[in-house]
Amino acid sequence: MFALTILLNNIVNFGLCMREMKQLTTEQRILEAAEEEFLIKGFDGARTTTIAEKAGVTHAMLHYYFRTKEQLFERIVAKNSSIIVQTMIAAMGDPQKPVIERIRSGVVSHFDLIVAHPLLPRFFLNEIILRPERYHMLYANLKEKIATLFSNLQAEVDQAAARGEMESVDVRKLFMSIVSLNVFPFITQLFAMPLLGDPGDDFKKFLEDRKAENLELIMRRIKKQ
Repeated sequence: MFALTILLNNIVNFGLCMREMKQLTTEQRILEAAEEEFLIKGFDGARTTTIAEKAGVTHAMLHYYFRTKEQLFERIVAKNSSIIVQTMIAAMGDPQKPVIERIRSGVVSHFDLIVAHPLLPRFFLNEIILRPERYHMLYANLKEKIATLFSNLQAEVDQAAARGEMESVDVRKLFMSIVSLNVFPFITQLFAMPLLGDPGDDFKKFLEDRKAENLELIMRRIKKQ
């Protein structure tokens, strides 16, 4: 009898685990489909019916997991904001490394992040321009952790500059330069490429050259001449 009870409990637990796995899989499919839809079409252009179709679920099932389009959009924004923050913290937040090397790592990691997620810059820019009220939601996802990173980095930059190891810079302005240089090729790709020269099939080499050029410009700004 005791053995039968254990067996029945195991069967029930297995069933619960399978349902949880199925739920997680369904939710993940919805999120992946939603991310593709939102990044390409933006909030206004995205359709939950299209997301449900791409995820292989009914429209009712999508609303079971995410009650509103807004809620689904916020999950996508939070996820991608977190990727940006964690990438920059990992690259620039290690106090064991010299501050110049951390800035170098930050430039490279930020560029590589955009290469891996090329639709992100245009997505964030479009949402801020088309729906300015969303700026507060985007800002809230980035503010606290980025502000802490900047504060810590600024203190170390000031100390390194005082020791004569690097030029004195405002970390916030430096970060704006990094973002501007790295983001530009992806935001302007459609109309700037014909003017700058079509890289042809070797777009990967073009991006590597662009990253090296950006890195050289930033390093030239902070290194003692």
